[in-house]
Amino acid sequence: MSIFASGKYSKERRICSQEGFTLIELLVVMVILGLLVGLIGLNVFKRLGESKQKAARVQIAMMGDALDAFRLDVGRYPTTDEGLEALYKNPGITGWNGPYLQKDVPHDPWGRPYIYRCPGEHGDYDLESLGADGQEGGTGENADVTSWQQ
Repeated sequence: MSIFASGKYSKERRICSQEGFTLIELLVVMVILGLLVGLIGLNVFKRLGESKQKAARVQIAMMGDALDAFRLDVGRYPTTDEGLEALYKNPGITGWNGPYLQKDVPHDPWGRPYIYRCPGEHGDYDLESLGADGQEGGTGENADVTSWQQ
């Protein structure tokens, strides 16, 4: 009977192949994964802030188009008191042919209402978001997004 037929070779081979990873090898892999997650995580959070700024610009442009359509139908922009809600619900204005927005007036990407003034200081109307910090001015993610700087 040969060594292969008796099964001795396969048992010996299984015993030898049951080696695992050493603690050092596992720690090295964990450190490398931690570094990758750290580097990728920082870039993802940076991109998240930039994408919120872009989303605010897109929403302001969309509401600007709706405000222009409102003006074409009514002959004027909504007053500050009527606000942006006049784009979605008729406040009792003759000539209103809306809704000019498909959904209710959105909040900015940080969850706050947009600031609308008519007449505006920078044009017929001013429409703005105060950015991530909710305060005027700022840079990066905290920068204001306005209709007059589009």
